[in-house]
Amino acid sequence: MNVRSGFVTFVGRPNVGKSTLVNAICGSKVSIVSNKPQTTRTRVRGVHHTADGQIVFVDTPGIHKPVTALGERVNATALDSVNDVDVVCLLIDACKPFGRGDQWVADHIDVRNAFVVVNKTDKASREQLFAQLQAVSVLEAAEYFPVSAVTGQGVPELLAALMQKMPEGPAYYPEDMVSDTDEAQWVAELVREQLLAVLKDELPYSVATRVTEWEWPRVRCEILVERESQKGMVIGKGGELLKKVGQNVRQQMAPGAFIELHVVVDKDWQQKPDRLERLGY
Repeated sequence: MNVRSGFVTFVGRPNVGKSTLVNAICGSKVSIVSNKPQTTRTRVRGVHHTADGQIVFVDTPGIHKPVTALGERVNATALDSVNDVDVVCLLIDACKPFGRGDQWVADHIDVRNAFVVVNKTDKASREQLFAQLQAVSVLEAAEYFPVSAVTGQGVPELLAALMQKMPEGPAYYPEDMVSDTDEAQWVAELVREQLLAVLKDELPYSVATRVTEWEWPRVRCEILVERESQKGMVIGKGGELLKKVGQNVRQQMAPGAFIELHVVVDKDWQQKPDRLERLGY
């Protein structure tokens, strides 16, 4: 049976709330989140189901000025995600002045046919929000939506407008499916999310994670760092930091799961194309 169904990509600078908004819309955690920029490194799809249809949301990495081969690939992933979708949504932070970075992203999409979504209205004052909406009006986008991914304010209006843009066709995913991320990749991302929460300074950006063994309920996950000195920082004094990460990840896995975490030094992995390929970037 045909319904309204299609694809929507969220793009924007780091930390504008793309992943938080996708999670809120889908009613489930489909993307990891943190307060650190560049948390999302790959395309993540989340599915929003209604009685009338289905919208597949594509969460993308924050677009930034790259300084590594990883950063270049992350940017390319985000920009490529605006192709072959039904609507592109440019997310803007309501609390930060519209700047050159936002304009750079806008210049790389068909902004006149895009929706501009001003997020984090729950944190912005009325004056800030009004100033931001006035600033982004120069983009002459198709539509503008002030929303809060945290409180849900404005989200129903955004969803209603997006659904009207979806073409008629078959549903792409079953009704009980909210993400197409496989389990191993999801566990690796959960480990990285917890590391982002506890590691300081630039170290989180030198960390990658991958599941190397899956013999349920035992799961082995490698944590890659770029320097021998970083290994001890990830493990923590007496292994406490790594133990805490494992406990927090296990709480988000199915009951009975046992996760083994191993820290491995892979020198300058961010600059090596073959390593990036192996890690799925």
